[in-house]
Amino acid sequence: MTVWLPEFMKPVAGKLIGAKDDSDSVAKVNPVFRFSKNKTDSITNFSGELLVNSAELKHMLSQNLDFFLVLDLEGKIEILEFPVVIIEAKTMDVVDLFHRFVRPSEMSEQRINEYIEGKYGKFGVDRVWHDTAIPFEEVLQQFEAWLTQHQLWVKELGGRLNRAAFVTCGNWDLKTKVPQQCKVSKMKLPPYFMEWINLKDVYLNFYKRRATGMMTMMKELQIPLLGSHHLGIDDTKNIARVLQHMLADGALVQITARRNPNSPENVEFLFKNRIRQIVAKINCKEGKK
Repeated sequence: MTVWLPEFMKPVAGKLIGAKDDSDSVAKVNPVFRFSKNKTDSITNFSGELLVNSAELKHMLSQNLDFFLVLDLEGKIEILEFPVVIIEAKTMDVVDLFHRFVRPSEMSEQRINEYIEGKYGKFGVDRVWHDTAIPFEEVLQQFEAWLTQHQLWVKELGGRLNRAAFVTCGNWDLKTKVPQQCKVSKMKLPPYFMEWINLKDVYLNFYKRRATGMMTMMKELQIPLLGSHHLGIDDTKNIARVLQHMLADGALVQITARRNPNSPENVEFLFKNRIRQIVAKINCKEGKK
């Protein structure tokens, strides 16, 4: 019987990618998920699912950004998984992928064990989570080193992203969850989380139809699901595929939300037509709250 495994549990050169590296220096700059410098090896390691052919580039618009950082967090109480895929705006190529499991800071060990078994046990990756999860502040330290490696972030220049922006499926990840986790972890909100792209709003304004989530967008665009829904790394790859499809169709993917630098808790939404507003109007007409 063939057993499905997430990408980080598939053997590469006889070794599971999900295992921790004993070298502190390597761990600081290299994510658990990493691509080879060789493009062919990189795509092979990523199952070839995000490979783009030249025909898909002919309708693309010139974008205002050079790179998109697709992010999909997991964890309702505290963040449990932090995966990010870099997509190059001009070619739609996958540049690299960062992935960390995150260890909660305020949950008891018993609660963590119960939560992880319920969340990841069904995917068969609960053991990998326990073996590799690290605190959120360490995740961000390694993430910043990874961004620096790709020249997407310079701390000395204000700590904002360089010609890049996060892409999320909804506002929850960066509007709500990251600030909550920073507060729990007793750290300041990093400046690179000050703006983002809600792909659902871009989808609504480009296709002129609403999509309440990733699965709806994939169904309407006829993109088959890769892996398992609600496993963060798989959802991130699937959102990246939706992004690639939209870019190929000629969508201009722009910033949709921005925090007030003087009061970061205040967020300005930059699109007049937003998915939440549309859903609220429909629910109102249907007599729903």
